[in-house]
Amino acid sequence: MTMIDLGSEHPHNGKKRPIVIGVTGGSGSGKTTVSRAIFDEFAGHSLLMLQEDSYYKASTAPFSERKKINYDHPLAFDTDLLIEQLQQLLRYESIDKPVYDYKDHNRSKNVVRQEPKDVIILEGILILYDPRLRDLMDIKVYVDTDDDIRLIRRIKRDMRERGRSLDNIINQYLATVRPMYHQFVEPTKRYADIIIPEGGQNQVAIDLLVTKIRDIFARQSR
Repeated sequence: MTMIDLGSEHPHNGKKRPIVIGVTGGSGSGKTTVSRAIFDEFAGHSLLMLQEDSYYKASTAPFSERKKINYDHPLAFDTDLLIEQLQQLLRYESIDKPVYDYKDHNRSKNVVRQEPKDVIILEGILILYDPRLRDLMDIKVYVDTDDDIRLIRRIKRDMRERGRSLDNIINQYLATVRPMYHQFVEPTKRYADIIIPEGGQNQVAIDLLVTKIRDIFARQSR
């Protein structure tokens, strides 16, 4: 793993460069659970969570067409904006983070003001796909979970949180989610520094990751 010099200070404000931890894996793999576990473990530190889902592209197409968009393809994301805003956070600049409305299948008109922090947890299915984004990360984590487990989790989540019907979820999974996972998401596993099988249930792997992050904190504070 190539570590960025975390001891170097930012030229404008004397602060060290923030640490970026990328957490990826298929939809329903448990990457959000892993990200949350890291976040909770370091609750006393200066952290923020950045979700790739916030950066789905805005669309002017009618609702009936937006429902058909392949949201698991790299082209569905405004990766240029994500990279731009992540670079701003790395310079300790605030950003206006976009908000995505899952029920409307479109970017909301609202934004969220996000202040910079010392640790950035970046989470999403395709964050390791673009080399420009990979190059901004200090630790790259891949959460590896079987297809059937991910599907069950996705069904539960989308029915409870996103107002989707069972048929809609299954049809979308078979048409785009599963094939896009095997075409675009799973191949990015090779870029990971750490692979966590079984996601948030793997406490041993999470503990090892937390230990590594603590080590980085310790080296920063020297």
